[in-house]
Formats: sequence, structure tokens, C-alpha cells
Amino acid sequence: MSQRMASLSLILGLALTVAACNTVGSGPAGTAAAEQSLYDRLGGKTAITAVVDDFVGRVAADTRINGKFANANIPRLESMLVDQICQASGGPCTYTGRDMKSTHAGMGVSSSDFDALVGDLVATLNKFKVPEREKNELLSALGPMKSDIVEKPMASMR
Repeated sequence: MSQRMASLSLILGLALTVAACNTVGSGPAGTAAAEQSLYDRLGGKTAITAVVDDFVGRVAADTRINGKFANANIPRLESMLVDQICQASGGPCTYTGRDMKSTHAGMGVSSSDFDALVGDLVATLNKFKVPEREKNELLSALGPMKSDIVEKPMASMR
């Protein structure tokens, strides 16, 4: 069970960074868009759910890292990711998961593992036509989380 929660949290940590981007359902350009909450600019829960669904599917298909999630409860994972992104973006949801540092302790996540997840996230954002500015914002938000998630600077050995 703890491995399942650790796997869940690895994706949750990355998903939090999705909250820093503007995806499906973008608001109008200009000042009005800047005044909208991030949650609204993301397109609300429906759009966040679509992004999370695609992202989790990519991770599951990614042979570089999918072994880290072999025991994950995918429906629960997706639900928690949606709640985390929803809350972090100013929406009405509440994320009840643990912090990233304690959750990933002992998982042995390498820098290469983390980078693979980032690549999967970028592919999802590209699919949803997220503009470059928002992608850069996302990567800026992701950077600080890396130190809480990565335990091994080198690639995982399998």
C-alpha cells in the first residue's frame, strides 16, 4: 500500500505543476483573462480532468518509468491529481494527499525518471495546444519540486 501511495504521489507532484499552465478552455486574451483565476483559465474541472487523463495514460505507456506505477490505483490517482490541480489553481476542490518530500522518501526516483515524467507532461500540454508562455511557467513551477521528489541524481538501474 505504501508503494502504491508513493507512486500516486510521484504523479501528484508533477501534476501540481500543471496548475501553473493555461490549457483547454482558455479565456479571452488581454486584461480580462489575466483577472480570471487559473482554475477558470484552465477551463475548470472538466478540462483539468481531460489533461490529467491524458497525462496518466502517457505515463502508464512510458516504459522508462511505468514500473514506478505498477501497483498504483489509477482511478484514485486520477481523482487525486484532479483535486490537487483544481485546488492549486484556485478551484473549489481540496487536495488531501501528503507533501511531496515525505511521499517520495525511499522511492529512489532518479533525475532521469523525473525528466521522463516532465517529457510526458510536455507531450500532454502540446496535445492540448498550451502556449509556450504557459509551458515555460509550468517548467518554472516544476523545477523546485524536483528536489523534493528526486533522491538519486543518476538514472534508475533496472
